[in-house]
Amino acid sequence: MGEIEDAIERADREAFTKEPPKTLKSRIGFLIKQFGSAKAVAAELGVTADSVNRYRRGARKHARPDVAARIDELVKQRWQPLVRKRRHRQAAATGGITVETRARFGYTAAVGSTDDGRFRRLTVHLPPAYAQRLFDARNGGASDQEMRGIIAEGFKEVYFQDGGSRAMGLSGVEINDIDYLDLDY
Repeated sequence: MGEIEDAIERADREAFTKEPPKTLKSRIGFLIKQFGSAKAVAAELGVTADSVNRYRRGARKHARPDVAARIDELVKQRWQPLVRKRRHRQAAATGGITVETRARFGYTAAVGSTDDGRFRRLTVHLPPAYAQRLFDARNGGASDQEMRGIIAEGFKEVYFQDGGSRAMGLSGVEINDIDYLDLDY
């Protein structure tokens, strides 16, 4: 994996915004929503559908240790992807994405100005459109270089050109020699 992919993975792990259900009754309720029926949950757990319904109603407060461990495993497997999807949707719709990095930035500038790359430590909040493009590229199997290009384009617009108020002759920004890169959304 590249630097951008690693940064997205770290941000996903850090974005554990809500704990999974705690009680046996609520965990079973969550699993029934995920699998569609008590019978399907029972097949996954290796118990009867009647047992699952007893857990759901609260008639049984505790499961056998092996079944409880399996319930815990199934809930954790299905809970975090839901949290990630929700965070990605929020970042792409309204929140945007914050990129903190120390890297060498090179750019193509107008004649008479310097275009020598130099190390910069930047923390820039990119608009939701860049978050959406970054997630779409990642889900589409884009290379690290392509994802760097999306972030570099966002830096060009937001940081270097300040939304169109300066450095209008700047045409291309590149991110090279990344020391570190962190994302937050």
